Amino acid sequence: MRLGLDKPFALPPRSLQHSFRPCHCQAPPTNETFSGPARGVGTSRSFIREIGVSAIAKTVSTSLAMVMLMDTDLDHLTLHEHGAALFRGAVLPHLSDLEAILASLPVEQAGVRISGFSALETYVAPHGPIGLVARQALGGMGKAVRAILFDKTESTNWSLAWHQDRTICVQHQADVEDYGPWSIKAGLYHVAPPFDLLAGMVTLRVHLDDVPSTNAPLLIAPGSHKLGRVPADQVKTAARRCGTIACTALAGDIWAYSTPILHASEAAARPGRRRVLQIDFSTQELPEGLAWLGVT
Repeated sequence: MRLGLDKPFALPPRSLQHSFRPCHCQAPPTNETFSGPARGVGTSRSFIREIGVSAIAKTVSTSLAMVMLMDTDLDHLTLHEHGAALFRGAVLPHLSDLEAILASLPVEQAGVRISGFSALETYVAPHGPIGLVARQALGGMGKAVRAILFDKTESTNWSLAWHQDRTICVQHQADVEDYGPWSIKAGLYHVAPPFDLLAGMVTLRVHLDDVPSTNAPLLIAPGSHKLGRVPADQVKTAARRCGTIACTALAGDIWAYSTPILHASEAAARPGRRRVLQIDFSTQELPEGLAWLGVT
């Protein structure tokens, strides 16, 4: 197993508008087109009836669970239209096993990058509980290509400005056309690929703890996954134009989002433990000379 530790990226708490309104995003001039996850895939409605009672029984706060399960606005989000979808209780039956497996990793880190971790194989495989969500989101068989465990606590209560994920993690550096620039994060090789590759990927956030609005949920700009590669100096403006959705969750939920979506995170107003296993999936193979780092 290979691990890489990210350093916390701390910003002073900022006031971000937690609102959900129709996206009026306009794409910057670009020749790159969206070819993302399958159309019409990815609401969580099929999960709600089956896991509602179990989620309430297992959560730290019954009243919290009731409020969050009643937040049906989140259940109507789709990957194609909004760039994100909530799969309620998707790993709830496996939560204690996942916690035990991940307990061997460093705690209270801004991010632990995971590779060669065979214990996750049965979970991220196409018929595993995480891999199955990825299949639905991608509309086909995908591979887990990158994983990071975030462990936000009162002592590691960082914030993250609006940004767009632009790189992938690979086994080694190589001179391949249209791939670059290169960087090294936590000792691992990262490269910016053609945007079409990113647009076809999906990122899953597997929640090990409850994440109400006060415990730093991921913030997304709905519809921003359709904007193409957003110049860094236009990210904040684009996110403001699209509006903001706070991706609250209960332990056992999985949020899926289109990898290029604009997203951010504030420091928690009432910090509690917030562990999230974040995994990128792709259906595409890399060109000759490059290989995904992978997860297992």
